[in-house]
Amino acid sequence: MSSVSSNRADDRRRLTTQIKDSLRDLRNELSTLNRQVGNQIAVKDGDLDCLDLISRHGPLSPSALARLAGVHPATLTGVLDRLQRAGWVARERDVQDRRVVMVRALPERSREVFRLYSGMNSALDEICAGYDQSQLELLADFMRMAAIAGRNAAQQLATGEQAAPR
Repeated sequence: MSSVSSNRADDRRRLTTQIKDSLRDLRNELSTLNRQVGNQIAVKDGDLDCLDLISRHGPLSPSALARLAGVHPATLTGVLDRLQRAGWVARERDVQDRRVVMVRALPERSREVFRLYSGMNSALDEICAGYDQSQLELLADFMRMAAIAGRNAAQQLATGEQAAPR
């Protein structure tokens, strides 16, 4: 291998490591932010995650939410009970199939959560303003693919099919 291609490979490894480290830093900072938001509204971290999924993908059946959140259905029952008691979600019968219960976020309470995340959302808007269209498309694609990789890794762990290390 020539020294030029070796340097390129080293640079690529270094950049890949920086990206992974930055994603870990982001995860930690978002966890801290989510804890602060949860403390402000008296909602546990895992409950806040479920509330976000309901807000973004709902209305959802409890079983669909359990799959999305990666939690056991029995655990989810407790989460939904707490969220419903606190006025964050409503459980309602599906209009097409009355046997099915759907969970939806209550919009009047959701505004409270959006307000608490407004500082982060404004900061992200400012960061994105510094990138052109093609760079934003690249970043959006990377984030989407990283989210899929995270979902796949979680599913592999849940099913005991962990991938072999490279």
